[in-house]
Amino acid sequence: MDRTLTFIHAADLHLGAPVRGLAALSPGWAERVSRAVDEAYDNVIAAAVSRSVDFVVFAGDLFDSSTVSYRSYAKLFQGFERLADAGIPAYLVTGNHDPYTSWRHDFFALPENVVLFAADKPDFALFERDGEPLCLVAGRGFFNHAWPQDVCIAEGLTRAAAEEALEAVRPGASAAPFSVGVLHTGLTIDPLKAPVSPSLLERAGMDYWALGHVHKKHVFPSLDRPRMAFSGCTQGRDVQETGSRGVFAVTLEVGCDPVLEFVPTASVVWQCMDVDVSDCLSLSAVVDKVMREAFRLNGLAHCEEMVMRVRLVGKTSLHALLAREDILEDVRGQINESYPLFFCDGLDDATNAPIDRAALREEGLFPSVFLSVSEAQRARTDDSVAFLQEEFLAKGAVLPRSVAQDVSALTQEAEEMVLDLLMQGDRP
Repeated sequence: MDRTLTFIHAADLHLGAPVRGLAALSPGWAERVSRAVDEAYDNVIAAAVSRSVDFVVFAGDLFDSSTVSYRSYAKLFQGFERLADAGIPAYLVTGNHDPYTSWRHDFFALPENVVLFAADKPDFALFERDGEPLCLVAGRGFFNHAWPQDVCIAEGLTRAAAEEALEAVRPGASAAPFSVGVLHTGLTIDPLKAPVSPSLLERAGMDYWALGHVHKKHVFPSLDRPRMAFSGCTQGRDVQETGSRGVFAVTLEVGCDPVLEFVPTASVVWQCMDVDVSDCLSLSAVVDKVMREAFRLNGLAHCEEMVMRVRLVGKTSLHALLAREDILEDVRGQINESYPLFFCDGLDDATNAPIDRAALREEGLFPSVFLSVSEAQRARTDDSVAFLQEEFLAKGAVLPRSVAQDVSALTQEAEEMVLDLLMQGDRP
């Protein structure tokens, strides 16, 4: 028998999710992103079928809400049917968005190729190929929206427990060379959602843990030795979920570490970008520069359509124009008319006006004095950090390490902001 196993690890489909933040700006794009949630699920199923994987695991939050519409159930089960037609089983656990108690068994009965793991206890299933045990699958879902803090969701989910439970119903099950765990958990990233120590999962004897809940890709302890992973959500729904989204195609081979391949599934990608417009001499050049950067990032994301939030940075003679809200909105409109598959939902100005520091010093006025004080401040970084630390402690807070490390850069940024405000008085 082939001693290799392949499967798709998906999580956080959030079928039926509302689109946040776009409706007021563009009802058309809000509707487009809403459709993209369903399309991402279609892409998960297509990836499984095209790769002829052994099975698919869904690590919770298949639905966005416990009050799921019939339409969302129908969508989910259409995918299950496509997997069944291809002879591919699916194993799933419930998440905090779609806990076990909310599943509508009166809408649909689960097809034979789908196993929904229990939520009130550890649960186990056996995957066989050609009548031979190949993989023990263990999982446990959320029973209610919240998980009790005094109960570990992973307790009892071990290779040994799976062998004992499955041997009772299928003698020889313990001979399966592989074992996979499926959980919806915050691990140590979100301590409020069924937290679990990674070391506990590592000791459970599983070859791989397919995790859900965290919407960004995370692999532990490393990509070279992935023992547990969050595949992230399959489709970003707002600007907090930027970049490519998808699933992991996992390959297990006896005697080898798991191999993960990220498979993009999002049909619309959200992106935040800084665009340096220092070399732009006109507003039309700003639009062109933004679109060039949009195409570059879009190519990296492996996606055709994109919603982007843009921040203009750099020193430019256009700063006074870009500081005007009406001009900035006109530029955003030009960006959105440039290419129909991109939408800019926010355009912010963080540019500075070019400042001749040498000329300011020669004038000997207040800006000259300010520059001297600012330069002296940057030369005494340790004093600045000590001052800030005292101010934070006086308010019962600890100075963030990032502030201590970036104090020189923050001082430079503050200097440019003050000079910009001072220079505004000279503008017509």
